[in-house]
Amino acid sequence: MERRNGGCNPRLVIGLIVAVISVIGYFSSSSKNAVTGETQHVSMSPDQEIALGLQATPQMVDQYGGQEKNTAAAERVQAIGAKVVRNSDASQTPYEFDFHLLSDRQTINAFALPGGQIFITRALLDRLTTDGQLAGVLGHEVGHVCARHGAEHMAKAQLTQGLTGAAVIATYDPNNPSSRNTAAIAAMVGQLVNLKYGREDELESDDLGVRFMSQAGYDPRSMIEVMKILKQASGNGRQPEFFSTHPNPDNRIEKIQAAIQKRFPTGVPTNLTP
Repeated sequence: MERRNGGCNPRLVIGLIVAVISVIGYFSSSSKNAVTGETQHVSMSPDQEIALGLQATPQMVDQYGGQEKNTAAAERVQAIGAKVVRNSDASQTPYEFDFHLLSDRQTINAFALPGGQIFITRALLDRLTTDGQLAGVLGHEVGHVCARHGAEHMAKAQLTQGLTGAAVIATYDPNNPSSRNTAAIAAMVGQLVNLKYGREDELESDDLGVRFMSQAGYDPRSMIEVMKILKQASGNGRQPEFFSTHPNPDNRIEKIQAAIQKRFPTGVPTNLTP
């Protein structure tokens, strides 16, 4: 039997139901972050974040040519990373932090997985000249973990996937194959939204990095030196991998300086390690 003109399109109804369920699921899954004080939309528990990070670690290590162990450089990364966590607000979180030195001497990068797995490549480490600079890089990555950026992005991805599916269901016309392009358009919109939040995440992690490294006794101005080192590394025209995983707003150094000024309005103490 044909559906009468003016009747309700079942695909549209199903699409709306899927969209509503996705939105309700996203906004109903929220918790307050004890470190940042923000209310976040996350669908994972800290234990699940830890498990996910541990599960993904071997793949990340293989991608960067393996992990250096039992070397002076690897022990330095572990020691400074542990000091940043132990002496900062990061120690009040349930995350199990572990710091890895990756053997890759070509790719300049550092990154964190949900739950506390922190990585830095040998290529980046070799460009850092002080313990404070290393503490700044690791403190920034610890900030990503404490701010639960990974869990936030996964929740957003689930929302985007749900809305994309709803759009496809509601608009797909079996008699018009070109309507399939709706999925591609929706996916691009989702990527743009996530990129925007990625830039905000980087600035928040810079702010947390300033906080954590200074609590651990390191001069936060060393983080500005890291930004200058990364800028110099891109002088040959090829951007460091760090910039592809860490969007670099033009005003990033200014934001770090503002975070330092806010934390130390009367000036940075002279007893901090550069």
